[in-house]
Amino acid sequence: MKTYLAIDIGASSGRHIVAWLEGGKIETREVYRFPNGGSMVNGHLCWDIEGLEHHVVAGLKAAKEQGFTPAFIGIDTWGVDFILLDQAGKRVGDAVHYRDTRTDGMDAELEKVMPFAFHYGLCGIAKQPFNTVYQMMAVLKEHPEYADQVDDFLMMPEYLSYILTGKKAHEWTNCTTGALCNADSGGWSETIRAAAGIPEKWFRTPMVKPGTVLGPLSPSIAAEVGYASTVILPATHDTGSAYMAVPAKDDGAAFLSSGTWSLFGTELPAPVTSGTALNAGFTNEGGYNGTTRFLKNIMGMWMLQCIHKEIDKAYSFAEMAQMAAESSYPAYVDATDNRFMAPANMLEEVKAALKDAGSPEPADLGDILRAVTMGLAVCYDNSIREMSEITGKTFTSINIVGGGSANVVLNQMTADVTGLPVYAGPTEGTALGNLAAQMIVDGAFTDLAAFRAALPGSFEIKEYLPNA
Repeated sequence: MKTYLAIDIGASSGRHIVAWLEGGKIETREVYRFPNGGSMVNGHLCWDIEGLEHHVVAGLKAAKEQGFTPAFIGIDTWGVDFILLDQAGKRVGDAVHYRDTRTDGMDAELEKVMPFAFHYGLCGIAKQPFNTVYQMMAVLKEHPEYADQVDDFLMMPEYLSYILTGKKAHEWTNCTTGALCNADSGGWSETIRAAAGIPEKWFRTPMVKPGTVLGPLSPSIAAEVGYASTVILPATHDTGSAYMAVPAKDDGAAFLSSGTWSLFGTELPAPVTSGTALNAGFTNEGGYNGTTRFLKNIMGMWMLQCIHKEIDKAYSFAEMAQMAAESSYPAYVDATDNRFMAPANMLEEVKAALKDAGSPEPADLGDILRAVTMGLAVCYDNSIREMSEITGKTFTSINIVGGGSANVVLNQMTADVTGLPVYAGPTEGTALGNLAAQMIVDGAFTDLAAFRAALPGSFEIKEYLPNA
């Protein structure tokens, strides 16, 4: 039995999921799970990159221990973050987290030489403080010596794939997230790079399409895990993979990858970089088969994850959702507001936002949870209306994949607020999209349409109809 292994790493956890075909169905099994997150190192919020390297390999060993020796392996992670490398291919500096504040003011610095409207017209990426271009400007401001010391960089999933194979390549879908690519040509933008003052030599590694075979496990890694395998670069940006696993019934489907972030959008054949798209905050990220993921970044489950932690996990996420459903609190927060990016305390920040908006004071935790949950549903509604106006498409359903698709209260609120049917699932959408790229490379599926067609018969997809 041929098996495939997706290593899917999100901002709060990672997982290794093995898949195979059996009786025409896609079967999966989680063989390893590990925590992820940031901590302060040298004055910055950083990822535990050594820990991530360890867990990637440990999960490959766990697969073997459970009887699997996957023929193919793919890694996906979040976007925008990167690892700097010296001439010998060794890491330079820390793996700084996208929520770190080092990028404060970098947008204004770049706009002194490149107005943002022009920048957006080139790259099609909405302004976010964590965009790769701002991160690179910030690291060079703090460490000007890196201009000489650094010889290359890799985005996070590319770096972890490099650890497994010793081979380097940039994968298009992830690179496009950082506001350094040309939206039309798909490659790096020399105009943006030069304006940001980033050394040209950092961009020496070639860029490839998702589904490219990177190479075999290095001899040392193969010996350590106990088997040989081939590493491919799937759509290494997690949303790029998640969108591949949307079992959309027709072209009228809006896509929502729901996890730490809510990425709400649609697939288009080409980017839209109009002033209307810019002003509405939409971004154009690379998708599988050269498509464009036209979407908006919304805070997503991050707000609920923070609250869950701040109440010492006294209630499960399902219990929190039920508390939101039972509240009759009339107001909500704007889940696109950057004030919720990395507040010292999310509960207090939500209260402050409601107070600033002149809303009633929440009486209890349930009111706060309803304000957040309804805020997400309203943001989805606003996004679909804007998206329809900008693209000219009529949307007839919302298709949710990812862990957030398990929030039945939010799903129903979304259906009620938008007036559209919501189809929720599969929950492991990102890992499935990662696996799709592997299976297509191997010939198990002829193309993405064939893979998507197999999803409804393989995984539970729940329907939520708007209440009259």
